[in-house]
Amino acid sequence: MQLDLVVIGGGPAGLTAGIYAASRKLSCALIEAGDSGGQLTNIYPDKPIENYPGLVVLEAKELVNLLISHALAVGCTVHNNERVLDILDQEGGLVVHTDKDDYSVKAVIVAIGAGLYKPKRLGAKGELEFEDKGVVYKLPPRKELIDKSIVFIGGGNSALEMALLACEVTEDVCVVHRREQFRADSVYVERINASGVDTYMSSEVEEIKGDTHVRSVLLKLSNGARKEVPADLVVINIGSAPDTSDLDRWGLVMDDGLIKVDTEMRTSRRGVFACGDIVTYPGKFKQIVVGCGEGATAANSVFKFIQKPYWA
Repeated sequence: MQLDLVVIGGGPAGLTAGIYAASRKLSCALIEAGDSGGQLTNIYPDKPIENYPGLVVLEAKELVNLLISHALAVGCTVHNNERVLDILDQEGGLVVHTDKDDYSVKAVIVAIGAGLYKPKRLGAKGELEFEDKGVVYKLPPRKELIDKSIVFIGGGNSALEMALLACEVTEDVCVVHRREQFRADSVYVERINASGVDTYMSSEVEEIKGDTHVRSVLLKLSNGARKEVPADLVVINIGSAPDTSDLDRWGLVMDDGLIKVDTEMRTSRRGVFACGDIVTYPGKFKQIVVGCGEGATAANSVFKFIQKPYWA
């Protein structure tokens, strides 16, 4: 298939790149290894988004649907459940090789975010034994949380947002964080403090216990004492590490697992641009709106790279 551009990754950054590229009349396909939406679809679709400009509050899946609809409306095709295996050089451009097809293109935008990711594990006893038997790394659908005893482990925005969502359907929620203070934004910390959720600060998980399913979590508290907390569900959210096995083959200069880009979202490889959570540069700030801005910049850079307008 002959195209101007392939965008790899269907999160907010990739979808925005596809919207801007298609709006510039570049023939464009977006290829996503799973379902479009990135973390918003795969990790917390019911999460309320409260910091996307112009949209006071909407659920993550609603934002995703708006972005997908916009991309399709302007002519960007979306290919779900298709994995890019390699990006090969050819005369006059590149070939994007997937597990389903080959795409001959003039440029590529890599926007895989944390879509291909490995959740960071605690390393606690019982964690692997009870994985998918009560130990999870993303929040299950709300209906599965009703009246459950849930232990959230983590101190960032995602962990606290998930705990607040769970509070809507169950009263038995606690948050465990190994630091003295949460690293989440103050608005979420204030809501957790006002919610009545039990918080165990400067505490660590020593063991996750159960039989055929999780039944409790043994904590080592800040004072050195042990406390066993009942649990039907343990949600671990202490971050994730991108799976860079594909990126290693694509020949891109990396920095601590992230793609190095310049101010125009150019990578070290000619014709390959990148945006979203997978990129790094001085002052990088990971937010949905920032990733979308980077997607617009990457698409504009691709337009200049391909069309070479007089004003570029």
